[in-house]
Order: sequence, then C-alpha cells, then structure tokens
Amino acid sequence: MSISQMSFPDRSLLFAKLASIAYNDNIKEVKKQVKKLGFTTVEFYNRDGAQAYRFQNKEDLVIACRGTQPTEFNDIAADLKALPVKSESVSCVHRGFKAEVDELWPMVLEDITRIVNKDKKLWFCGHSLGAAMATVMSSRCYYEESVRDAEELYTYGSPRVGWKRYVDTMKTRHHRWVNNNDIVTRVPPAFIGYKHDGDEYYLNCYGNVRKMTVWQRFKDRMRGLWMGLKGGGVDSFSDHSMDNYINFLEMYASGKENSQS
Repeated sequence: MSISQMSFPDRSLLFAKLASIAYNDNIKEVKKQVKKLGFTTVEFYNRDGAQAYRFQNKEDLVIACRGTQPTEFNDIAADLKALPVKSESVSCVHRGFKAEVDELWPMVLEDITRIVNKDKKLWFCGHSLGAAMATVMSSRCYYEESVRDAEELYTYGSPRVGWKRYVDTMKTRHHRWVNNNDIVTRVPPAFIGYKHDGDEYYLNCYGNVRKMTVWQRFKDRMRGLWMGLKGGGVDSFSDHSMDNYINFLEMYASGKENSQS
C-alpha cells in the first residue's frame, strides 16, 4: 500500500516511527526496521553532524531528518543559533536550522531530483531539530524548479522555524504534532518574530488527540505538569520524547484512547 492510500492516523504513526528510526546509526538495523514498514532502499546523509535518511519503495520517497542528540555538539549549537537569517525565499529563518539543512541540501536535492521525478511521491518528516530541518527542506522544494513539490510534511515536537512571512509562504501541507508540555515546541519565542507552521494536532496530558480552547489547553498543561511531578519527572522534557509520541499515536491509529480517569 502506498503512503497516500493510508489513513491519516496510520500515516501519522508511520512517519513518527521513521522519525524515530532516523536516530539510529546502525544502517543494517535501520534496513531491517524500515523493511517491516514497506521500504526497500535506505540512504544515509551525514555531513558535519547534520544527518538524515532517505527511505524509498516503488511508490514513495521519504526524507526523515534526525533530531537533536545531546552528545552531538553541532546539534546543540544549531538549536542555540536562534538569531534569524535571510532565507532562500522570503523573510527570515532560524540561523541554526538553515545551517544544518545547508550541509545536506546538495545531496538531498540531487537524489530527489533524480528519483522523485520518476513518478514517486515525496514526503518529509522529523522530530525536534529534525522536524525543523524537514520543514525547511519541504519549503525549498517549492522553490526548486527541478523537483516536484512534497506531498506532505509530518513533524513531532517541532520548534518554531521562521518569521511570520516565511511561514505564511510555505505551501506543503504540514501536520505538526505537539505532545502536551513539550518544551521544544515553545522555542524560539514568538515575541522575537518566530511563528509555527502547519496544522497543529495536540496530544493532551493523557495522550489523546484533542482540540482545545486556550483556557482548556492551559488547564491541561497544568494537569500534565502536576502528573509529571507526582511521577518524579519534568513533564516539559519527558513530553518531548519520541517514544511518547509513538506510544500515543499507536493508540490513536488503533481507534482507541487512553483512560482519562
């Protein structure tokens, strides 16, 4: 089954798994994992600490960008470079995220130009820093005449990527998942011009998908913080875990919900 034939919950879970697999350095293990998900070709991009995978089958090509790794200085440095810089299109984008994409873009563009134009559909996904990189890459595809636009973009725990005008000109449909108090989704701060892109899908403190008013969301975040403290953890950081996103999306894809009692 091609990705476009999957239901939205199943696609969301698939891309969450691919974003998680992108953290794995063991190529042999990665090939085994993605084969179970229907992908037969794997390519690893790695340059100066910026990393991503290309997963491919007969119908689809997925670029899964790797997120922040605390042991990788380049990743941490990229997250900290919050000063805006002129983008390739319009307005400004996060300097660190742009720099990470700049490292990989020539290789990625060459591959997707060669492969995607042979009637394959292009998708992007990522978690954390990888989510930001995937967002920037999908934006660049729109302005590249040599490659078709991406079908969709799926991100998990994404920071804000660019200024309002930059974000408003993005054309790829972006499904942006946020888990309760995930702290990374709140940076860089909006008061210095940054804005989120895409359609937000919010997982409440119990891990269920909910649409909430501002007041309801505030109460849910406070409840999540309290539940985290009772469990001996810091909710703002644990909610950023890719494992938590996957666990909640597995429940969502199954059509069930976690108990809220």
